[in-house]
Amino acid sequence: MNNGKQAGAARRWATRAGVALALSAAAAVCAAQSTTPVKHARGETAVPSNPSKTIVLDLAVLDTLHTLGVDPVGVPSAAKLPPQLSQFADKRYLKAGTMFEPNYEVIHAAAPQVIFVAGRSAPKYDELSKIAPTVDLTVDAKDLVGSVRRNTETLAALYGKASEAKEKLAALDASIASLKGKAANAGTALIVLTTGGKMSAYGPGSRFGVIHDAFGVKPAATGLNVSNHGQAISFEFIAQTDPDWLFVIDRDAAIGREGVSAQRMLDNELVRPTKAWKNQRVVYLNGFNWYLLGSAGLTAMQQNVDQIAAALSQGK
Repeated sequence: MNNGKQAGAARRWATRAGVALALSAAAAVCAAQSTTPVKHARGETAVPSNPSKTIVLDLAVLDTLHTLGVDPVGVPSAAKLPPQLSQFADKRYLKAGTMFEPNYEVIHAAAPQVIFVAGRSAPKYDELSKIAPTVDLTVDAKDLVGSVRRNTETLAALYGKASEAKEKLAALDASIASLKGKAANAGTALIVLTTGGKMSAYGPGSRFGVIHDAFGVKPAATGLNVSNHGQAISFEFIAQTDPDWLFVIDRDAAIGREGVSAQRMLDNELVRPTKAWKNQRVVYLNGFNWYLLGSAGLTAMQQNVDQIAAALSQGK
């Protein structure tokens, strides 16, 4: 009798355990199959919710993910990284190729759940989409602040980082509002990029035009070419424009190329008489954040706003 009861209890326990195991397995399968629709530059893509294996092929997207506390498994190779991303040079992060040339074999072997592209890596979207769900977070230069906000909220929704995003975006909004207040009476500015002994100027609507369009700094020159390479200029152009401020991006320093520094280039008899030079209002912007990341990462934009705001405060 006792043996029969024990046998029956054992069968019931085994049945309950089996049901629990089956339910657990079913829940795991459902969790694995759960996806989030992600709207992006190429349309909409279903991505596994809170993906654990993420590959990033854009430094600005990496910057935003890192700011939100998301750790990808694969990152782009780069000759130099901005300080806030220096940890990604470590060997524990898979090097998934450059922003221009992904390593498809390495990426395929990693079996990622999602791949992020933007800007320089965006042309590889179609090929990468054959490997895993791919999201293009390329920004709109004419609405850079809005693009950074949308990308941050998109990533936050996917990885369950809404509270972190809300806090960081609120801080950025407050900083931009403060900067606009300082810029209102700061005078005019000319944005100049130096590279290989040459210079280009950028104005409203350009890749660096957010300084004018959203931060409120008045342009010293209008009608400049808004192409990616800007408008080629000479030292005479700077002298004739005579801006109150010069915001300078040294491309060679940003990409680790040897050459004449921007500071040395500009130190000449044509630039020295300008108001910007005479009043010590030549600001050498963070080349990593502006050139490599395009000011499109959440931390990059915050740092850029802070640098310009500090310069305007000191240059009163």
